[in-house]
Amino acid sequence: MEKSAMLDAIEICSGASPEASVIWLHGLGADGGDFAPMAEELALPMVVRFIFPHAPGMPVTVNNGWVMPAWYDIYSLDIAGAQDETGIRASQAGIEALIAREKTRGVDSAHIVLAGFSQGGAVALQTALRHKDRLGGVVALSTYLPLHDSLQAESSEANRTLPIFMAHGRDDTVIPLEAARKSRRRLEAEGYPVEWHEYPMPHSVCGAEVDDIREFLLRILS
Repeated sequence: MEKSAMLDAIEICSGASPEASVIWLHGLGADGGDFAPMAEELALPMVVRFIFPHAPGMPVTVNNGWVMPAWYDIYSLDIAGAQDETGIRASQAGIEALIAREKTRGVDSAHIVLAGFSQGGAVALQTALRHKDRLGGVVALSTYLPLHDSLQAESSEANRTLPIFMAHGRDDTVIPLEAARKSRRRLEAEGYPVEWHEYPMPHSVCGAEVDDIREFLLRILS
């Protein structure tokens, strides 16, 4: 993906003049349509533009080099190991471009929320904590904090108190629960306020989680 290229995306808006925007990133091998039903399921009372971008296709090492939608390459199942920094930062630039476009459309940055599942959640955290202007919040589902060693030096002062919703399944075998808990502890050690949730589910999303996300969005966007 070229850093200057605007990501293709599905857009769903509940009215003519959006008061807020939610940019929602899918997981590995999926596409923007994977979470598009959330726009209706969350049933937010304010006018919101939901943006569900599509990740570009790329070879993924852990999947035998098969080309699939991915926000970055994954070298191994050990998420504590080497990370595709170049790919992560390229996707960060793509999301930054979507944020910038929402600002030109008249949505204040404080009413822009980044959300994502798995790989998408990692990019949402990567971008939100480094974005120069205050955002509304970040929803990080079944994911982890990427490039954590550079966070302290690159963190945005404007988003030091950014509301962070993190949720994970206790039966997740793709990204182990303890890996997500470790990311939570890293964020809290840096002073970030993390709202943490665990659910009896695998690497997926459940109804109780959707209810909790709705309550979180209502609080930060009201």
